Amino acid sequence: MLKFTPIFLALLYAFAMYHFSAWRTGKELDAKSTELADPVLKRLTDRMAETLGLNRIKVNIYEIDPVNGLAAPDGRIFITRGFYDRYRSGEVSAEELASVIAHELGHVALGHSRRRMIDFSGQNALRTALAMVLSRFVPGLGVMIAGFLTSMLAARLSRSDEYEADAYASALLVKSGIGTAPQKSLFQKLDALTKQRSGAAPAWLMSHPKTADRIRAIEANEINWQNS
Repeated sequence: MLKFTPIFLALLYAFAMYHFSAWRTGKELDAKSTELADPVLKRLTDRMAETLGLNRIKVNIYEIDPVNGLAAPDGRIFITRGFYDRYRSGEVSAEELASVIAHELGHVALGHSRRRMIDFSGQNALRTALAMVLSRFVPGLGVMIAGFLTSMLAARLSRSDEYEADAYASALLVKSGIGTAPQKSLFQKLDALTKQRSGAAPAWLMSHPKTADRIRAIEANEINWQNS
């Protein structure tokens, strides 16, 4: 029983850290966000809300500069000020920004925040278990190798979530009459907008899929839907 104690403690620690992180994120978002009030975007979100059978889709502006969208653990949807400024400057269209909102709605609808809590706890326990085993064979390197392997697993799970949210967004955009063209055109702009290069890290360590892979997956879904 004692040999499993570190794993059990790792699970408890991960569970507590996740909830603390969610609480801290919520407080940060409360302090630095306001509800988005844009008539053009509202017309698009109202179309998506009607498709989903909702009265409206509330979107918030998170007052930070990086270009990003966010689905908070409590289900709220956020667009960063940096992203909204790109829209206001004409670099991003209203339909493209609506595709980001649809993507974040996908994370909420598919329960990715809850899944991440389970995954994070499991990964922490796995890291501890692997470190215990590997340290017997490669002292001093076991912890490092365990961390590397679990980071690979976390990145793969994150990419899976992104593909699922993309598919949800595509279906919602199509049913709302917006279509997937803005979703795909935004992906082609993202590297420049976020000042990142998709080749900066090995694909299997990236938390998001490569742009070309995401577009191919969207187009494959469209073909499947047309043939079904």
